[in-house]
Amino acid sequence: MNKFIIQVTAGRGPVECTRVVAKVVELIMRSARGHALDIQLLESKKGDLKGTLLSAVLLLKGEGATIEAFIKEWRGTVQWIAQSPYRKFHKRKNWFVGVEVFDVKAQLQWNMKDVKLESCRASGPGGQHVNKVETAVRGTHLPSGIQVLAMDSRSQLQNKQLCLERLEAKFMSWQMEQLLARQQDQWQEHNELERGRAIKVITEKL
Repeated sequence: MNKFIIQVTAGRGPVECTRVVAKVVELIMRSARGHALDIQLLESKKGDLKGTLLSAVLLLKGEGATIEAFIKEWRGTVQWIAQSPYRKFHKRKNWFVGVEVFDVKAQLQWNMKDVKLESCRASGPGGQHVNKVETAVRGTHLPSGIQVLAMDSRSQLQNKQLCLERLEAKFMSWQMEQLLARQQDQWQEHNELERGRAIKVITEKL
């Protein structure tokens, strides 16, 4: 199973571009599922207005030619042609966002040896019983200091599995933030996105 991180960003574009990010994320997720690819939203940064996103990070899983074709379809600059929903008489109708894709194997180094697991007592409703048995599991990724607590189940084994899954996902997101920060100069500028040739052009109401 191949894993890829997809980053969608408005760069320093206006509010219309943050709306496009939200719309593009919806399209990417719908299209991925339509191609039987596993996709999930790892994190997103909300814009100033409802229904807008400054950026989003997605995790894509799949195999073979299907996932390669999907990546080729979306990777690059997306041009969205529509009247601004926020500025009625604004003449501009072309809005640009950037979509970058990173191979998890090439970028992320997840090692179970770096993880410390501890059992602890769950807290919350449930009376005294919930505190008698240490079924909750706290996982710490030592190099980064990231911590996750899982106490969804009364089974310590199930909580351990949930804890590891969530910790890995959180670690991947953190690693991507470090990577994207280093590459900020290459794609963050909105003007750079606008100059690039659009890989996909969408004409649809925002």
